[in-house]
Amino acid sequence: MTPLALALVLAAAVCHATWNLIAKKAGGGNHFVLMGSLLVTALWAPLVAWVGVQEVVHWGRTEWLLLALSAALHVVYFRTLLHGYAVSDLTVVYPVARGSGPLLSTMGAVLVLGETISLVGAAGALAVVAGVFLIAGGPGLWRQAHAPEQGERVRRGLLWGALTGCFIAGYTVIDGYAVKVLLISPILVDYVGNVLRIPVMLPIVLRDRAGFAQAWCAQWRAALVVAVLGPLSYVMVLYAVRMAPLSHVAPAREVSMLFAALAGGTLLGESDRWLRLAGAGAIAAGVVALALG
Repeated sequence: MTPLALALVLAAAVCHATWNLIAKKAGGGNHFVLMGSLLVTALWAPLVAWVGVQEVVHWGRTEWLLLALSAALHVVYFRTLLHGYAVSDLTVVYPVARGSGPLLSTMGAVLVLGETISLVGAAGALAVVAGVFLIAGGPGLWRQAHAPEQGERVRRGLLWGALTGCFIAGYTVIDGYAVKVLLISPILVDYVGNVLRIPVMLPIVLRDRAGFAQAWCAQWRAALVVAVLGPLSYVMVLYAVRMAPLSHVAPAREVSMLFAALAGGTLLGESDRWLRLAGAGAIAAGVVALALG
């Protein structure tokens, strides 16, 4: 992985961890998803017009179908993630999603994009996944899942986190194909996906117009931040994918888990401190291995 690609991945990880914490605090939901897409459409339109007017006219059915599929997967991913936050804790859902996603994405990059991964790169990917598991609580997470007082909530987090990871892998491979094979601009990949989410979400939200108006008043600031940081994070990742193998970028971007743990104060918490520190070390070592491999 080139230094520029690594720098993009690290910057994207900070943005990604930040917007996830904000989305969790805001409460999310269908209204929040639509608000985010509407704000992305408005805020990013000038840049998209400047970058993509000449490119879009050359798109055929393949490009549009691929981006429509990506948009659908992004909607399902976002709704699954936010539902997981609603029924469980971010400290369970987020690490499970971000741990399973890169593993499946790496497999998809090898199978769909024909990439190869070295032993060093594979070891780095596994180290990142192991580090995510340790920061999430390691063996303690397994014990919580079987504890009578909180087991059901933890198990729901594990389930919805794993489902989120599957959708992460799906859109990651599709978008990687779009920018690496079809050479679509990363800015357009993210923007078109956001715009196509609007007709998907509108019928759901219009059933509760009063609720949407109320949610807008309460959550528009959080949605605005997510509308800036969400696309910025993913566009940087897609530019990194153009410069480096997807099988390296997908695991490396999970350093966002480390930043989220630091921001959430869980890394140095009293419970399982050494396991969490070991997890941080594993993520750092894994990212270095991916950069070198």
